[in-house]
Amino acid sequence: MNSSIHSTEDDLIFLDEHDHDESLTASGANVSWRIMIIDDDPDVHSATTFALGSLEIQHRPLSFLHAYSAAEARGILQSETDIAIILLDVVMEQEDAGLQLVNYIRKTLGLTDVRIILRTGQPGYAPEIDAIRDYDINDYKTKSELTRTKLYTAVTSAIRSYEQICAINASRHGLEMIVNASTELMALHGLHNFASGVLTQTTSLLGLNTEGFVCSRQTVMHNRGQTEEVHVIAATKGFNYLLDQPVSAVNQPRVAEIVTRSLNLKHSIYEEDLTALYFNNVAKKDFTLYLEAGLQLNDMDKRLLEVFCSNVSVGLDNVILTSRLHNYAFYDPLTGLSNRLKLLQTLSETLKSPLKNHSALSLIDIDHFAETNDALGHQFGDLLLSSVAQRLQTHFGKTCHTARIGSDTFALLGDQGLVSPEQILTLFTEPFDVDRQEVQLTATIGLIKLDDYDGDASEALKDTNIALKRAKTHRRGGYEYFTRSMGVEIRERVLLMHALRAAFEHERLFLVYQPQVDMRTGKILGAEALLRWKTDEGKFIPPDQFIPIAEYSGLIVDIGEWVLRSACHELVTLRELGYIDFQMAINVSQAQFSHPLFMQTLHRALEETQAPPEFVELEITESMAMKDPELLIKTLHQIKQLGVSISIDDFGTGFSSLSHLQKLDIDKLKIDRAFVNDIQQDGNEGSIAKMIVQLGQNLGLSIIAEGVENQMQADTLMSYGCHLAQGYFYARPIAKAELHEWLKNRSATS
Repeated sequence: MNSSIHSTEDDLIFLDEHDHDESLTASGANVSWRIMIIDDDPDVHSATTFALGSLEIQHRPLSFLHAYSAAEARGILQSETDIAIILLDVVMEQEDAGLQLVNYIRKTLGLTDVRIILRTGQPGYAPEIDAIRDYDINDYKTKSELTRTKLYTAVTSAIRSYEQICAINASRHGLEMIVNASTELMALHGLHNFASGVLTQTTSLLGLNTEGFVCSRQTVMHNRGQTEEVHVIAATKGFNYLLDQPVSAVNQPRVAEIVTRSLNLKHSIYEEDLTALYFNNVAKKDFTLYLEAGLQLNDMDKRLLEVFCSNVSVGLDNVILTSRLHNYAFYDPLTGLSNRLKLLQTLSETLKSPLKNHSALSLIDIDHFAETNDALGHQFGDLLLSSVAQRLQTHFGKTCHTARIGSDTFALLGDQGLVSPEQILTLFTEPFDVDRQEVQLTATIGLIKLDDYDGDASEALKDTNIALKRAKTHRRGGYEYFTRSMGVEIRERVLLMHALRAAFEHERLFLVYQPQVDMRTGKILGAEALLRWKTDEGKFIPPDQFIPIAEYSGLIVDIGEWVLRSACHELVTLRELGYIDFQMAINVSQAQFSHPLFMQTLHRALEETQAPPEFVELEITESMAMKDPELLIKTLHQIKQLGVSISIDDFGTGFSSLSHLQKLDIDKLKIDRAFVNDIQQDGNEGSIAKMIVQLGQNLGLSIIAEGVENQMQADTLMSYGCHLAQGYFYARPIAKAELHEWLKNRSATS
């Protein structure tokens, strides 16, 4: 690195490392810029002094004061003077310790000259806009963004501002006007309002009654792309026709030329009959103030104007910072639409106003967006979302509030006649032009009418989401309006989910076993393990109610592992009781079967319980077999290598193809109880059961029927060639103690 670096604006010189006390003269006079570091982290002190220790600004070195708490800082500030800059940690002993100290510095001690730079190690934390304005905070940065170069820049800018303030304080001329003007500017929100304020305050400060305008560079979108143009963002009455127009539209070409030149050269231009004052800031959002008058300024007036311009630059930086924070807080950066927070704010205002009586909220979910995103890439997905947002905004933007509240979920809030599923779905009939490709999309919609809704904004959004999920469940590309019954159903489902989790954690789930028999001989071949839930109040929750909840919540994976282990334990117990040919059938859910650790779980259960694999049978449903054939075939092969057999449960309900079935390495088909129930006395029904038996025989598979409830069904099934069964005709599902007794009695009578 060069031993010195010169900057025309900041006059920075990096010196060789030396003892900072040498910045004091022999007489003890302080000829250095005094910087106070207030931070509870010693490493911050060390890093800051290391970064700035060799820096010279305006031909003067730096010296440092250190405080490690707000209390220590108060004590030092009561006795020390001529401090140029305070580098202050926002969060120390308390979250607001830094801002409280700023209040003490400005109001109690009355130190208005010292420049304060706030720093925070918490990126999500930012002081309130009122605090930045009221306490004359010079700068605000996160510690992570304060690189050495940026720290040099911030400190140099602050010292220059401090030096100028001190110089002006020597005569006090015009200082009060500058402070008042700067304070009023800091109270303004938004770039346009700030620019108008700068125009007003500058003419007032200079005692001018003249016309003028403020302009800045803006990005303009065209069909051919985007370009940068100089636009007028604030103007006096004489230039009002230019507002929000390119500066090239001005009636005087010389005016356009001088302000453009000021922006290009990045400095002010003073001519005899007109002036262009240039303002820059850290965010590089510079602008030029045009005054239709020449300025005849003495040295002090020039210094006053420089100080004011410096303050304006700091204020401009703060305005852009707060605007950016506001945008991040309330707007989606990809599409520019409102985000969830802004939608909730607007929705809350709507629910409290007469607009509620005819308003509706809709959520629009792009169908199969995840697959498109994965297949074509995230960049294409972003372009697709932007295209959807643009179409929604073009059609509804002037009449409704549009928002993007999720990855591929948009929202519309407005009049019920406009926020209608017919109008929304019409927008998706035409393909979207994305990256020179035509993409046809469909959307699913959930809606809620607000006229008789009595909940708050968050509840309305939640209930609209319930309607959206219901629509996605019923039919993609359709819509559903929220009804109160939906809300009751969802809330009951959530309560049931929490109750199920608690029941599992407190071991209130248990297994029962339904024996499986050879109908020809009555011999007990094994049993199917079935999961049951009994509440503390003694109420049984049907499996068809809680099993879908367990699958939806993901709890089925843990429950399934427990069922597998418990059933294997019972198999081992039965073998110890002498039932050595007993086979245990265990149901496996889709979520459990497709879990990446399923094979590890199965192997561990067999190993730890010492259950013989050849007497363990896993039952999977036919619909599971259809979902991911490649994964299924691979997993079935691994299961068979362990010696475990496989049965297809509920066969005949999943519409699987014969060619697909032939590829599966399975051992048994189970006829669903619905087809067994079809077997009637007149013999006209039961044809599906007969076909399944014939199919299984042709494929060399065992066949078992479930739900056999009478002798006629048993006889008919045996006539078809099905000899294995389970059902109430033979035994109901029974707990393990009863199973042992039942098996004992059967053995005694056989």
